[in-house]
Amino acid sequence: MIPRISGFFSTKFIVSGWRKDRKDKFFSRRLPSIMANWLISTVTGVRLHDYGCSLKAYRADVVKNINLYGEMHRFIPAVADAVGAEVREVITRHHPRRYGVSKYGIARTIRVFLDLITVKFLQGFSTKPIQAFGPIGLVSGLLGFLISGYLTFDKLVYGHEIGGRPLLLLGVLLIIVGIQLIGMGLLGEMLARTYHESQNKPIYFSKLVLDRRPES
Repeated sequence: MIPRISGFFSTKFIVSGWRKDRKDKFFSRRLPSIMANWLISTVTGVRLHDYGCSLKAYRADVVKNINLYGEMHRFIPAVADAVGAEVREVITRHHPRRYGVSKYGIARTIRVFLDLITVKFLQGFSTKPIQAFGPIGLVSGLLGFLISGYLTFDKLVYGHEIGGRPLLLLGVLLIIVGIQLIGMGLLGEMLARTYHESQNKPIYFSKLVLDRRPES
């Protein structure tokens, strides 16, 4: 049961449960969960003790602004925070498993990690993908041009053979990777604009709307 805490239901809050006194085995369940919760909290910036607790309470106006794909349900607090919700945590009672076996394993952990990368990207770069790929592409391209310029100088001035040097391949590779990353960023910008403009989706969300009525 989630206690009614004063102020929780007066604005855009979601409440997430925290199984503080877990009845699971420490090394097989609790320790991996502690590590996963710390990693998710650090990456997303939404700090919770128990992302895996399925007992949660949401306000309808928050849930309507959340679209979940695949197995993103684990990161609902982080996604809700991105649309302006305030995330709170309350301690819940945890009962030991009486029947069946857990479905969680190493394969599920890998999927969680990949979904975490997706959440982080959507949090910071969903409307500006060029800022995710652009800096890496610029650094890669610049290093490639510097290496190629050095080899060209070495060839023209000192007459050294550069055709069989691995450094030449590295320079060319860095230039190609830089061009591809910048191109991906530009394509991402066009896709982001098409996605938001074609569906009239808002780019930003307001946490608070002030009702300023003219004085009569």
